[in-house]
Amino acid sequence: MWALIFGLFGIAAQPTLADTAIESSIKNRVVSINRVIIIGNKITREKIISRELTLKPGDTISTTRLEKVLPQDQRKIYNLRLFNSVTVRWLEVTQSQVDLLIEVNERWYTFPVPIFELSDRNFNEWWQNYDHDFKRVNYGLRLYQYNFRGRNETLRLTAQFGFTRRFELSYRIPYIDRQQKHGLIFDFNFSEPKNLGYNTEDHKLVFKEGRKVLKTAKGFGVTYTFRRSFYETHSFNFSYQNNHVVDSIAILNPNYYGNDRVNQIYGALTYSFNSEHRDVVAYPLKGYQFTVFAQKVGLGFGTDVSQWEANITYARYFDLTKNFYLSNFSSAYLSTPLHQPYNLYSALGYRKQLVKGYEVYVIEGPKFFLNKTTFRKKIYSRTWDLEQMPLEQFRYFPLTIYLKSFADLGYVENYPYYQENNFNTRLSNKLLAGAGAGIDIVTAYDAVFRLEYTFTREKTQGFFFHMKKEF
Repeated sequence: MWALIFGLFGIAAQPTLADTAIESSIKNRVVSINRVIIIGNKITREKIISRELTLKPGDTISTTRLEKVLPQDQRKIYNLRLFNSVTVRWLEVTQSQVDLLIEVNERWYTFPVPIFELSDRNFNEWWQNYDHDFKRVNYGLRLYQYNFRGRNETLRLTAQFGFTRRFELSYRIPYIDRQQKHGLIFDFNFSEPKNLGYNTEDHKLVFKEGRKVLKTAKGFGVTYTFRRSFYETHSFNFSYQNNHVVDSIAILNPNYYGNDRVNQIYGALTYSFNSEHRDVVAYPLKGYQFTVFAQKVGLGFGTDVSQWEANITYARYFDLTKNFYLSNFSSAYLSTPLHQPYNLYSALGYRKQLVKGYEVYVIEGPKFFLNKTTFRKKIYSRTWDLEQMPLEQFRYFPLTIYLKSFADLGYVENYPYYQENNFNTRLSNKLLAGAGAGIDIVTAYDAVFRLEYTFTREKTQGFFFHMKKEF
């Protein structure tokens, strides 16, 4: 009898389908955005931050959808690379209204950086190919002014001496309109190296050193950018270049500018497209990126230069949970016509695209394919708040360490000029492969240090050090 009574009470106490539906509707209610509140931006204009937000005041959205949108907007703001940290959350005002609160911690934006760097493509080339000769070091000053005028503009000035004397000015304006979709970039360059890589032998650059200037290069470029959406950017660039080398360079390599020339003047048009869906651009762990690059060198004026180039890349990043991550990168490159002056040669070893283990080589050719796969495990992660640091922008100090293994594959089709003369053929027209293990150290201000030990298909092995992310 008592069991029957308690059973009836138990049935009565169970929630009905109607009760469950009501509770669900309360949790997943529709709200409108009342205000967007931004704090912590002492320099950055609010419109630069609000440009990255999916929601604006007056928009309506379900709370379930809101919980998914805010982390995406937080990543977009962080990927501006203007802040040490970003927090985006919502505050309930009434049952049907919420405020959005964006809290940012700004970075330091002015960097007068002394130049003391290698003139070679990477540390490993300088160490192994050129016996870590400190005469090959450039020195000077490079001034970076990030977030100029609080508008995410970038001004860069370079005054470099030593192995190569170089002066550069770059001014990037991401937005020139109220809708914040159109931007401009201006570039000017002037360089006078007294040491010049004039040829390639056995896939290694050969340099000539002199007391006088061996080459004079000057040029400028204008780039128009169109950011149609949060994730897609189109760029159109026009550049002009005027180059001159001394007679001895043309004698040592008649194909340097082609046909024993000592002058090279040309214009170029470039189109690039970037579809950016990575979680953190500085060191991605989730998402994907797709890029397209197309360029026409030689526009019918100046010296007789004509080249078409195209490069497509695709990178994918997977979060495998439990601090395991997998990433894959593919790149395909094509240029035509096949016969080009030496200074327009390109392939693996340039543009930061290479097979690991082959860092000391330039494997040139009009066509190449590259695939890189990396498996990572996060083994340490911590952030310090250095209150004793007098500058607030440097108090935030993150440190993350990843243990990784990797495997790279590549293939380069050789230039006809090399094939006809039977040199620089050892690593071209064949499969290249490098595999190994290493450690990535990721810290403040997007700094990435990579320590890798690699084995290659040619049965070589060695330790390699890099100071930038892989891809």
